[in-house]
Amino acid sequence: MENRTKATEMEIVIVTGMSGAGKTVAVQSFEDLGYFCVDNLPPALIPKFVDLIENSGEKMKKVAFVIDLRGRDFFDELFATIDYLSSEAKVTPQILFLEAKDDALVRRYKETRRSHPLAGDGPPLEGIKLERQMLDELKGQAQLIIDTSDLKPLALREKIIERFSSPEKNVFSVQIMSFGFKHGIPIDADLVFDVRFLPNPHYIDHMRPKTGLDKEVSDYVLKWSETQQFNEKLHDLLSYMLPHYKREGKSQLIVAIGCTGGKHRSVTLAEYFKQKILDLGYMTYVSHRDVEKGRREG
Repeated sequence: MENRTKATEMEIVIVTGMSGAGKTVAVQSFEDLGYFCVDNLPPALIPKFVDLIENSGEKMKKVAFVIDLRGRDFFDELFATIDYLSSEAKVTPQILFLEAKDDALVRRYKETRRSHPLAGDGPPLEGIKLERQMLDELKGQAQLIIDTSDLKPLALREKIIERFSSPEKNVFSVQIMSFGFKHGIPIDADLVFDVRFLPNPHYIDHMRPKTGLDKEVSDYVLKWSETQQFNEKLHDLLSYMLPHYKREGKSQLIVAIGCTGGKHRSVTLAEYFKQKILDLGYMTYVSHRDVEKGRREG
C-alpha cells in the first residue's frame, strides 16, 4: 500500500456479520443517512477508493462498505486495510457486526428458500456454524454488534439511524406549505389537508387584498370554532405521526395545507402550524407557494 500523508475527514463504516442477519436493511438505512454505500468491494481496494474520492474533489464524507464472507484470506486483507487506514489515512473505520441466533438464521433461509453460501448441498445450519467460526475474530474487533434475531427490519433501521446519525445535524425536518387548489396540488407533498370548508376572508371586501400573513386576516380565520376544532385535531394527528416518520428514517416531511386560492386560510394555518411543530421540537420551515398569485388576482 502506498504511503498517505493527507488526512481525511471521511467517516467510514464497515458493515459485516452473519449471512442473513440483515445487511440489506443496513445498507438501505445508511443510504437514508446520506452514506455512499459500496457492496463487496475487495478490502485491498478500499484505500484506493478513499484516495479516488479525495482526489476527485467529491464532497463524499460518509461511506459504508458492505463486506460479506469470502474466505480467510479475504478477512486477513480486511484487518490489514483497517490498520492501514487508521495509521496512514488518520481515520478509524467503525465496524458494525450484524449477529443472529442459529434458529433465527435457519428460519430466514427456509422462508426465502435460499441456500447458505458455505453449506453447499447440505442444510443451512452447517454453513451457519462454519461461518460463525470464521467471523469470530472480526466480531471481536467490532465497535457495534446488533443481534437481529428478534428485530423486525424497521427496528433494525431505527437502531442504525439512532447510532450513526450525525448529532450536529437535524436529520428530520418538517416543511409546511400553503397552496391554492385552483393552482394544483403540490406534487411533492407527503400529507395534504383541505381547509376550504373554513370561513373565507375573500368574501369580506376590505380583507380580500390582504393575505394570511396579515394579522387581521389571521385573527379572522382562527377565531371560528370549526377552525379551532380542526387545529386541535390536526395537532393531535401530527403529534402522533411525526415521531413515527422520524423513526422510520425519513429526512423531511412536507405537509401541504390548501384553500381555494392559497392566499388567506391556508397561509394562516401554515403559519399557525409552523409554530406548533417548532414547539414539538422539530426543525420546521414554512413556504407559501401561491400567496403572490393570490395578491395579483386580488
